Amino acid sequence: MTSSQEERKPTVEELLAKAKKPAQLASPLHRFYEGKVQTMPKCSVKSADDFAIWYTPGVAAPCREIQADPDKSFELTNRWNYVAVVTDGTRVLGLGDIGPEAAMPVMEGKALLFKYLGGVDAFPICLKTKDPEEIIRTCELIEPSFGGINLEDIAKPKCFHVLEKTREKLGIPVWHDDQQGTATVILAGLINAFKLVGKNPKESLITLVGVGGANTRTAYVLIRWGIKPGNMIMVDSKGILHPGRTDIKKEENPWKYDLAQKTNAEGRTGTIAEAFKGVDAVVAASKPGPGMIRKEWVATMADDSIVFACANPIPEIWPWEAKEAGARIIATGRSDFPNQVNNSLGFPAIFRGVLDVRAKTVTDDMCIAAAQELAKFAEERGMNENDILPRMEEWEVYPREAVACALKSIEQGVARMKPSRQELYERAVAIIKNARESVKLLMKEGLVKQPPPEEELLKK
Repeated sequence: MTSSQEERKPTVEELLAKAKKPAQLASPLHRFYEGKVQTMPKCSVKSADDFAIWYTPGVAAPCREIQADPDKSFELTNRWNYVAVVTDGTRVLGLGDIGPEAAMPVMEGKALLFKYLGGVDAFPICLKTKDPEEIIRTCELIEPSFGGINLEDIAKPKCFHVLEKTREKLGIPVWHDDQQGTATVILAGLINAFKLVGKNPKESLITLVGVGGANTRTAYVLIRWGIKPGNMIMVDSKGILHPGRTDIKKEENPWKYDLAQKTNAEGRTGTIAEAFKGVDAVVAASKPGPGMIRKEWVATMADDSIVFACANPIPEIWPWEAKEAGARIIATGRSDFPNQVNNSLGFPAIFRGVLDVRAKTVTDDMCIAAAQELAKFAEERGMNENDILPRMEEWEVYPREAVACALKSIEQGVARMKPSRQELYERAVAIIKNARESVKLLMKEGLVKQPPPEEELLKK
C-alpha cells in the first residue's frame, strides 16, 4: 500500500469541528420537535364508551384492589415500567451547575434512550432544590408512582450521600448513572481489554484519573469484582490519593477519604505523572482534553498498556497520541473513535431487568452481572483491540443484559417475581422490539415528522 492509499489521519481542527456539529444541530432540532418524548396510550380506545372502563366509573375497581394490596399497583397500572429521571441540575454533562430548567434537555434525552434501548417509560423530574435531604425526601414522596429511580447529574460529594440514603429508604431500585452506569461499562471494557493483552486484571496495577462520581463508584465496583484496593492508584487535581493527604477530610467526603486509606499499597505520592509509572491500565474520567494526559506519561506505563480516556466531548488524550506513546488498547467516550465507553450500553437494559422482576433495589453486584454480559457478548461476536465493547446498534445485547440483572436480583433475594430465564428473555425482547418498532412506525406514517435538511437548520 502506498502512502497516498493509506487512511489519512484527521486533523485536530477536523475532529474539533466534528465534535461541535451535534451541538450546532441540537438547538434547531429541539425547537423543531418541541422536545423529544411524549406520553401515548397503550390501551385500545374503540369509542368514547371505553373511557367508562379506563376512567370513571370502572376505574374504581382497580383502585380498590390496590388499596387492599399496594403491590397490585405493579399489575394494574404501568408503574412496573415507570422510571423517574431525577436531577437538581448541579452537574450536567460538562456544563456544571446550570439549574433544573436547563437540565431538562438532558433528562429528556435520557428518557428517550430508556425507551428506545430498553423499552422503559422514563420521565424527567428536574428539582428546584440543591439540598440533598430535599432530593432524598422527594424521591420518597414520588415512590408510589414509579418502579425505579435514576439519579442524574447531581454534583459530588452529595451524589454519593443521595444514592446511599435513597437506596436505604426506598423499596424500588435507585441508581445513579454517572456513578453505577459509568462503572458498569468501564468494567466491561476492562474485562475484554485485559483478555486481549493477556494479563490478569486482578493482579495488575490500575490508575484512576479523577475522583468524581464516575471513578469513585468505578473503584468500589472494581473492588467488589475482585481487584485488590492496594493495586489501584487514584489521582485528583492535587495529586495521588494516599493516607497522608491532610486535605481529604472524612467529614466532607467520606468516600474519597476511605479510598485514600485503602488504595495505593505502594504508598506513591506526588503528581499525576507518578501515577502512570509501570501501571497496566489507566481509566480517566476527568476534564475534557486534549492535553489532560500527556504522551510522556503514557510512555512510562507497563508494556501492553490500556488507556481509557472517557471525558467528552474531547478525551483527555487523543487516541493516536496514546497509541504512539505505547498504549495497546485505547477507549474513549466518543462514537467516532474505536471502543466507545458509552453509558447507554448499561442503564436501559439494567432497568429493564430489575423492572421485570419488580426488584426492590439495584446493587453493585447487578452492575457486575451486566458488565460481564456486555463483555461476553462482544467476545462471542468477535472482538479485537479496536472493538472491545458492544455498540448501541447491536440491540440484541440489551435483552441478554436485562436477563443477567434480573437473575442476579432473584439470586440476591430482592425480586418480587421469579420468572425463568427464558420468560425473562422473551419478555425483554418483546418490550424492546415494541419500543423500536413503534418509533419506526410513527416515522413511516409521518406522525413523527422528518426534520429539515441540515443546511437549513444551521441557517437558523
